[in-house]
Amino acid sequence: MSNSRLNAIAAVTNYKPLEKPLNFAETPSKNLFGVNVFSDSVMKERLPKPVYKALKRTIDYGEKLDVSVADAVAVAMRDWAIEKGATHYAHVFYPLTGLTAEKHDSFLEPDGKGGVLAEFTAKQLIQGEPDASSFPSGGLRATFEARGYTAWDVTSPAYILENPNGTTLCIPTAFSSWTGEVLDKKVPLLRSMQALNAQAQRILKLFGNTDQELVYSTAGCEQEYFLIDRNFFFARPDLINAGRTLFGAKPPKGQELEDQYFGTIPDRVLACMLETERELYKLGVPVKTRHNEVAPAQYEIAPVFENANLATDHQYLIMTTLQRIAQKYGMACLLHEKPFSGINGSGKHLNWSLGTKSANLLEPGATPHSNMQFLVFCAAVIRAVHQNGDLLRATVAHAGNDHRLGANEAPPAIISVYLGEQLTTIFEQLGKGEVKGAKKVAFQNVGVDTLPTFPKDAGDRNRTSPFAFTGNKFEFRAVGSSQSVADPLTVLNTIMAESLDYIATELEKKAKGAPDKLQAAVQDILKQIVKDHFAIVYNGDNYVEAWQEEAAKRKLPNLKNTPDALPVFTDKKNVAIMEKYKILSKRELESREEIYLERYVKDVNIEGNLSLEIAKTIIFPAAVQYQYQLASTALALKQLEKNPCTTVLDEVDEQVAALQGAMKALEGVLRHEVSGSTMDHAKYARDKVIPAVAAVREVADKLESLVSDEYWPLPTYQEMLFIK
Repeated sequence: MSNSRLNAIAAVTNYKPLEKPLNFAETPSKNLFGVNVFSDSVMKERLPKPVYKALKRTIDYGEKLDVSVADAVAVAMRDWAIEKGATHYAHVFYPLTGLTAEKHDSFLEPDGKGGVLAEFTAKQLIQGEPDASSFPSGGLRATFEARGYTAWDVTSPAYILENPNGTTLCIPTAFSSWTGEVLDKKVPLLRSMQALNAQAQRILKLFGNTDQELVYSTAGCEQEYFLIDRNFFFARPDLINAGRTLFGAKPPKGQELEDQYFGTIPDRVLACMLETERELYKLGVPVKTRHNEVAPAQYEIAPVFENANLATDHQYLIMTTLQRIAQKYGMACLLHEKPFSGINGSGKHLNWSLGTKSANLLEPGATPHSNMQFLVFCAAVIRAVHQNGDLLRATVAHAGNDHRLGANEAPPAIISVYLGEQLTTIFEQLGKGEVKGAKKVAFQNVGVDTLPTFPKDAGDRNRTSPFAFTGNKFEFRAVGSSQSVADPLTVLNTIMAESLDYIATELEKKAKGAPDKLQAAVQDILKQIVKDHFAIVYNGDNYVEAWQEEAAKRKLPNLKNTPDALPVFTDKKNVAIMEKYKILSKRELESREEIYLERYVKDVNIEGNLSLEIAKTIIFPAAVQYQYQLASTALALKQLEKNPCTTVLDEVDEQVAALQGAMKALEGVLRHEVSGSTMDHAKYARDKVIPAVAAVREVADKLESLVSDEYWPLPTYQEMLFIK
């Protein structure tokens, strides 16, 4: 066994728990929640009443922010942060890299008398100025055009980020160019929530709801991830640089025993989870669930529902906190969608709904067949996804997710809607013009007297569906584990706003303000939606090949990979809807398509160069060394009639030669100059580079099963996945 593998295994087996474990009795988790957040209770305590009320009107009712209150907020926020040990503040923003970005500034300023003052003004709170030219802009900004602005997002609270040597006040902000064009993921999301509220209010008004509570989308994101020992991680250049293994033979045992899912959590992993949760509690992230996932070394964490904007910000905190705390326990957190070939990958199931502070508008109630308001909102979702499923698919398109979509642990690239038996029956009846009733609530009795009888859900779940109704929300299962949920949420909100706009307009025409005409008008519009858009509804197994054929008959798009999916951003119909509700302009959409295509090309080319480097400098030398050992032994034993080395040597010779050929082919593909647009580069990466990388891997993985264990240099799948 190679020294790197021996050292890694020794470090794993000799791992010791922290000398000073967390004392949960000293500070119960419930007392930690939100302690590092400039929350509603903190604002209420520290701000003058008029300032507090003005901020609450903006947060709760979407009123325009009164910037005159910023002075008082800045002073209160500064004093609170300094009491928490902060020396700096940072405007945190969300550029199109898919990661967060932040610029730190000190509170301290010279007082002109040889000392310093702690300053933080309204201007510093409201506006920051990072270098816009250093972030992806897709042609919106030239390299020499540097100015960009961050703007305080009052709807997402500031928080304190702790470090062993101090703390920093973090202020969530939006990010835009000097020209006013959007360079981030937050601004479109906030715009989409504003548009959704405006159109939902029209529907609620028709149903007699006049309290004008803000309607907002909600999100709860199930985050899947892998944990492996850091020693293995650092012994794998592919994991360090690409986030996934570019080589690795299938282990004798994988996930086929189905013994990992919901299994007992290993002690070290559980310790890491517990500390991660406590850190997230401090930041006000309402994490609720933790468990083993299907694949070995794979886990899941999930928060409860929140305002979609806040949930998006919290998703970034969940990912960064997972990675930070994992290091403390000697592990690496892998967020790539497919870090191990042949093993289930990781997604980020986006549970989406909409409602007010007092009601979930996708709650069917006990009698959904007679709940007209619910049926209208549900029908709007069906119509929206049918008309714009291609745009929804594009929001989850990137190189990492291409490895996952369509595999057994993820939905296919075809977007469809699962409603379940109860709702499907109701809408089918609506399509025929008459609702006779709905499936009644049943109760489950398992036949053991000591176990309780409990109510069953009206319908089963469908884990193969990319967009499934799951009780009072829809679950979008196609989002990749490393992705921001901002883009999918922006599109969901926008297409829902358009659908509600359409329905409200039709109902206003048909009902003409007369309540007695509303029911007939609703029935008419629902009947039409079923007729025009029910092709998107599919309750069967999305994995079977027959569904691909059926989906084609229904004219549902099947955008199988990133270069196929991203161009829909600039389709005429999609540009029209985004511009109508002032979410993104055509130019901004074009820039996003360009940025995401360019990222795809870079990701694939990095993997290509990395694959070639590892094959040449690590795998090939090990294989040749073993080949030489076999040849030397065979030569020494040549007088034997049946030489035990000959057969294996022949196999190794064959695969070493094949590896040389595959490396040469990959090198030629990578050196080939590609002319044309970014799309031309993306198609070349898809059609040439990816297959060439796969060809090198195929041979290398065969060699792993032939080369003696003492010569093989890379930690194997069975070591990384099962040594915990």
